[in-house]
Formats: sequence, structure tokens, C-alpha cells
Amino acid sequence: LMAIMGVTGAGVARAEVVEDLYSAEVPVANQSSAELAKGARAALADVLVKVSGSSGLLGNPVIKSALTKARSQVIKYGYSQNQRTPGELLMRFEFDRSYITDLIIEAGAPLWTANRPTVLVWLVVEDADGRHFATPDSDPELIADLRAAFSRRGVPMQLPMHDLADSAALTADAGWRLNRTALLAASGRYDVQDILAGRFAFPATGDHSGDWMYLRDGNVRERSVKGADTGPLLRDGVALVAEDMASRYAVAPTTGGGGLEMSVSGVASYADYAAVVSWLESIELIEHANIERVQGDVIQLRLQAKVDAAQLAGILELNEQLVPVPGVTAGSELSYQWLN
Repeated sequence: LMAIMGVTGAGVARAEVVEDLYSAEVPVANQSSAELAKGARAALADVLVKVSGSSGLLGNPVIKSALTKARSQVIKYGYSQNQRTPGELLMRFEFDRSYITDLIIEAGAPLWTANRPTVLVWLVVEDADGRHFATPDSDPELIADLRAAFSRRGVPMQLPMHDLADSAALTADAGWRLNRTALLAASGRYDVQDILAGRFAFPATGDHSGDWMYLRDGNVRERSVKGADTGPLLRDGVALVAEDMASRYAVAPTTGGGGLEMSVSGVASYADYAAVVSWLESIELIEHANIERVQGDVIQLRLQAKVDAAQLAGILELNEQLVPVPGVTAGSELSYQWLN
């Protein structure tokens, strides 16, 4: 087991299941039927971008047609007051998972499942008082907007603890310089593979400006941003992450993925068995995970999937408890070790 972990553990990304993938909250002017329909269109657009990982999907003819009928696909909605903007009315819409999945498949676009890597975010602000890390205490509105931007794209985020260990590993000046070596060293304690670092300058007059650096597996992507307020600046940074992740994890469903064979060893109890099957069937691209044989601590499954084995393997790697067995996975068969 230790040998398996040694071979495969280094590149495993810690992931979470995004719970609100099929809902979105948008501002509306009032509670009229016209605003309800308008809000439903905006919310459906947000959900489709969140699920696919790409805003380019909205230009697809199938999606354009679906947006005109968004109101008829809402399964739940509700109103609330925006606590940040007095007097602004918000509407939260929820859509059916199967409808969204089938719509994206009909459009011929890739689908990004709800199992997504967690991103660690370091953000340094420079203002009249100097440079400091943005935290919920120092910059509550900025951090709230940052969380909202990540939520809107369906990407789990984590903030550093900013305790003594973090302070010793990464100073605000090093963070401002976007020092890769220092950022990677300071992030090591958080068990993440995806790191987003940003710096924002807030001058007394003029536009805000900043830079983003996204680090993952030795790769670096950068983006400079500028604007009158922080909203678009934050969204640009989150888009940088979402676009890159979707390019790696979103897959185009195929018609030849049904009947995949999968074996999982280390299934020592009914709780293990239930956890394996439940997680597999939570993946949007797997319709059923049927047990065909149990022998000792090994279960043999047949997966009714909308992707092939290679595509599915890229999704399965996001579960830290499913470790590929080296030299066994081949062709249409997938072999894993279940870790408790």
C-alpha cells in the first residue's frame, strides 16, 4: 500500500464536491413576471458557465435557444434582500441536474463534474497604509466578493490561516512580488495542488490595478487586471483558474463509454462499499455503478458511463481515497485501491 501511495500520491489534487452547482443568485428590479423571466435567463446562463467551465458555451445555438425558455426549467426560486446593497432584490434559482447535464451534452460541449480541486488564495493589498494580506478581518468586503466570485464559477477556495507559521514563510512584500518559491513553500502545509496569488493596488485616485498568478504542477499562468472597482478584477482571477481547470477536467461525453469495468480493492466493510458506489454515482457522467462480483476485499463493478475509460480516469483522480494501481489499469478496465 505504501508503495502505491508513493507512486501516485504526489500528483493527487485535493478536491471537494461543489454543492450549489445547479443554482445561481442574480439581482432583479422587482417581483414582476418580466423580471422573473429575465432573472431565470441570467441564472441559467450562470449555471451553464459554472457546470461547463466556459463562458464560450453561451454562444452555442442550442444554449441560446434554451436560454429563451429558462423560466420553464426552474424547479425552485426565492427572493431575498441584498445585505451589502440596501434596497437591492436578489432571486435564487435552482435547476434540475439532469436537465443541465443533458443540455450541455446536446450542445456537444464538455461537462465539468462537481468534483473539483480546491484552490488556495493568497491576496496582497497595497493602499495608503502600506501592504498587507487581505483577510476576513482586514478586508471583509473584498474577501466576501472573492468568495462570491469563486462560488459563481463553482470552484472551491481556501484562504491561508495567516498565523505565525504563514507569516514566517511568506511576508506581504514577498507576496506582493509574487515570489513563486516563497509562495510554494508557504502553501506546502495546506495540501493543495492549485495556488492563486494576487496583488491589488488601491490608489487614492484612479483605477484599481493588479496581477494574478496561478500555480499548479509546475505550470504558471498570469493575468494583469485594471478597473474602477474590484468586482471585475476578482472575476478575472477566478476565470483564470476556472478556464484552466475546465481544460483539464471537463470532458466531452461519448456514446461508447457504457459498460466500463472497474475493480476496487481495500473494500473491507459495507460502509466502504456504500461510499465507493455512492461517490461513483454522484458523478454526472456515470448513470449507474453496478456490483458484478465481490471477492475478499475486492469488488468488481460495471459502470454505465457517458465517457470512456481514459476520460473517466481523469475524473476519478480527484478522489484522494481512490488510488490507481500501477500497471493494472489498461484498455477499458479501471483498477483502484480504496484508502480509508
